[in-house]
Amino acid sequence: MTPVTGAAGGTPRPSTVVGAPERGATRIADRVVAKTAAQAAREALGPLPPDAAPPHATVVVRHDSARVGLHLELAYPTDIGARCKAVRCHVAERVSALTGMEVPEVTVQVERLHLVPVPGVAQGRTQ
Repeated sequence: MTPVTGAAGGTPRPSTVVGAPERGATRIADRVVAKTAAQAAREALGPLPPDAAPPHATVVVRHDSARVGLHLELAYPTDIGARCKAVRCHVAERVSALTGMEVPEVTVQVERLHLVPVPGVAQGRTQ
């Protein structure tokens, strides 16, 4: 063992190596996982309509598993099912990669659709 000097430079103490099982575990707070999931949803969605609220996530963490619920606002017209699937896949992948947790479930709730004018398509009533 190599002696290590104390904080005040006084008596040397022997260095100790603590094995991984004895060090404990890192616990990531639910709100941190929720913020990570919301950020991942923003990445997957890209630019939002001007008056849309950013994605919001709720998370339930049990052991090394996180179940994620997302609340989104989307531009319309769009393929809602495809957009939700892309968001679910991206969020599951990113949360798993960044936290080391398994993500068995990502639910998406679309809170609001924002009508975005499509160039070349008539808006309003036609006669």
